[in-house]
Amino acid sequence: MATTAVAAYQPKPSKGFDDVIIIGGGLAGLFCALKLAPRAVTVLAAAPIGRGASSAWAQAGIAAAVGPGDTVDKHVTDTIIAGDGIVDEDIIRMMATEASARIHDLLEFGVPFDRDLAGKLSVSREAAHSESRIVRVKGDMAGRAIMEALVASVRKTPSIRVLEGYVAEELITEDGRVTGVVARDQAGSGEDLHRLTASHVVMATGGVGHLFEVTTNPTEARGGGIGMAARAGARLADMEFVQFHPTAINVGKDPAPLATEALRGHGATLHNSAGERFMLGLHKDAELAPRDVVARGIFAEVKAGRGAFLDCRTAVHDFANEFPTVFGYCRDAGIDPAREMIPVVPAAHYFMGGIWTDADGRSSLPGFWACGECTSTGAHGANRLASNSLLEAVVFSARIALRLGTEMSGVAPANWQEGSVSSASHLAENDHPNMVALRKTMSANLGVLRDGDGMREALRTILELARNSHSTRFDNVITTAKLIAVSALNRLESRGGHFRTDFPEESPDWKRRTLLTLEQANAIVPDLLETD
Repeated sequence: MATTAVAAYQPKPSKGFDDVIIIGGGLAGLFCALKLAPRAVTVLAAAPIGRGASSAWAQAGIAAAVGPGDTVDKHVTDTIIAGDGIVDEDIIRMMATEASARIHDLLEFGVPFDRDLAGKLSVSREAAHSESRIVRVKGDMAGRAIMEALVASVRKTPSIRVLEGYVAEELITEDGRVTGVVARDQAGSGEDLHRLTASHVVMATGGVGHLFEVTTNPTEARGGGIGMAARAGARLADMEFVQFHPTAINVGKDPAPLATEALRGHGATLHNSAGERFMLGLHKDAELAPRDVVARGIFAEVKAGRGAFLDCRTAVHDFANEFPTVFGYCRDAGIDPAREMIPVVPAAHYFMGGIWTDADGRSSLPGFWACGECTSTGAHGANRLASNSLLEAVVFSARIALRLGTEMSGVAPANWQEGSVSSASHLAENDHPNMVALRKTMSANLGVLRDGDGMREALRTILELARNSHSTRFDNVITTAKLIAVSALNRLESRGGHFRTDFPEESPDWKRRTLLTLEQANAIVPDLLETD
């Protein structure tokens, strides 16, 4: 591969004060930047902020025990049950306790959460929640509304400098400490690389859904930030646990549009082509069972050729107004959900694994922090409880900002010489043939159902693709895929989002989280590839 010149470029805050680089323009990154104000912050966003972020596509809302009769203890209990035995109770209790304060932060930033006639926050119920606790916007528009409010706030905050179209490729380390980022401009297509340095770097790059052929995630969600951190030596956790949303709308789109779980919370039911309500025989909570259970139920029907369909015809009375986002997806696909059932299929949706952090968002590398879906905090265990994702993003990004406030000198706002925003067009990224091959093997062998032979086949393919890597960015992506495969092969049981047909039961020996580095993963690859 030809060597690319590294341009000498460093955004400079007011002299004498530390600055922070945040990689990622989604909910976690922008919320962290706003909570750090008036300290100097540079946000690197691959796409214009508010676009290319999974947060903007989130439909249901944020889980918070703010409704009548609900408590933090109930929220914690529901999360632990959904997480299938490996949730860090201290972490989820902290998150649930801080949920109300973060909701009020979002209200102050202008998020128009739904309210009842008395002016109190409206809450809805989702699968595996024992109470109605989902704070939402117009039924299914929470993600979009939250991101619009945060983007507007960021653009009005002089201490935040946004570099749009800058794609991070490497972390800069000096004497074991992360001191900056090497990034490429023009949405990653620029010829020159830029070296940006800072006293602290925060990773907020999102998840891994686009590693799979069927996903609800945007193209940018390829796990590149996680792989970048791993290649710099950061500790990873729970890399085997991928959550597949049960009800992506099965109309052949990439990404697949999502039929929010709130529809099932409203009473929508699942049926196969024969009209059978198949979830009744699989779990006591039927359609409201944990996501991994519902995803496997739907996957079995689709694989058997019977298909799966979401029936909202009697559960939702005014679809266009109650769930406008899903209604729009259906209308675009020629489906009238008031009269027809919606075809659905499981799709890669959320990653429980990622960069290990402590309760303050601190990684194993000095100077390096992480928040949002690129992390594994222990809050989700083996299977995320619905609507805990946006909550985790705002809680941990706020905690990083609070901790950095005690570690950094000075409080004065930055004096950005080149203005607060450097824009670049959002260039659609077509999949390289290597990426197409990777997505194919990930879906075939590391999807809803897994087995040892298939995962070994996937790992061999991943190693071959790594040897033929075409760019540093793909090096990061393929590193994440390798860590998922290694961790999945290494866990000899089924738990939550990790289901092995050759080890279909849970094992008490594996009632624990998985922690590893890239170096440790590479060391066990030969043993994992051995067959009897």
